[in-house]
Amino acid sequence: MSLNNGHFSKILTIGTFDGVHLGHQKILKKLKKLSQQKKLIPSVLTFFPHPRMVLQQNHSIKLINTISERRLLLEKFGVDLICVKTFTKEFANLSARDYVKGILIDELNTKHIVIGYDHHFGKNRSANIDDLIRFSKEFDFEIEQISAKDIEEVTVSSTKIRKALDQGNVALANSYLGYNYFLTGKVVRGHSIGRTIDFPTANIYIEEDYKLIPKDGVYIVKAKIDSIIVYGMMNIGHNPTIKNKPHSIEVHFFDFEKDLYGQQIVIEMLTRLRDEHKFENVEALKKQLKDDRKNALLYIDSLL
Repeated sequence: MSLNNGHFSKILTIGTFDGVHLGHQKILKKLKKLSQQKKLIPSVLTFFPHPRMVLQQNHSIKLINTISERRLLLEKFGVDLICVKTFTKEFANLSARDYVKGILIDELNTKHIVIGYDHHFGKNRSANIDDLIRFSKEFDFEIEQISAKDIEEVTVSSTKIRKALDQGNVALANSYLGYNYFLTGKVVRGHSIGRTIDFPTANIYIEEDYKLIPKDGVYIVKAKIDSIIVYGMMNIGHNPTIKNKPHSIEVHFFDFEKDLYGQQIVIEMLTRLRDEHKFENVEALKKQLKDDRKNALLYIDSLL
């Protein structure tokens, strides 16, 4: 949404919100509650690209959510107005006063800010909560400060989640997120090798190269297709048993025959089954896949 929504009076929180994890959700819950009390529009000012992508040369940070996924999650957790500011070096060089007056007040018509005690802003992130309090008196807005105690109660961070995903520990990541980690991608044509061994797969192409893909391996997953929940197992990797196979994301859905080519689907990752292995031959791979399916179905039964 454009920043030019000044005719709405807003209660605002500010941040990158990568992951929209349990810590973020606590802030959003407070934002929503205050918005109802004060009859203001619950709003988020967020940034894209991630500041580290812009300010740290050659930084290859991977993000928990694409910007589209972040929007969907913020809406899910009660945000009515999402303002995405393009993060540039020019923006990073704004003085604290220009940022507050030019963006928070003139562009966004902010009446109330919900913010952490450790929030920093302005050029070189040199301004802090004390400066924001000073600006609130000058520009007539209120501040709801989230205390150190409130923040430290939720021992979750985007960095911890990225680390868990890099290690393939999606169950731990999910416990930090408060929802299942998910990948959004388009089903594209593969080599149809899975079909020849009775394990047809949907090949998932993810357009955004900054999206964090968990560690190579086999995972138990679920998806909602045509309003029906389907479960399956997903392989991330090179499938080393098959020669010259590029890195791919392939999902085999259980008891599902529909052609998904060209569809955009969301894959929720539930837990990790095993590492990716190179087998002696395709028959050995097929035997392992049967064992994987058995183990996956046992796990799924335990959830239902």
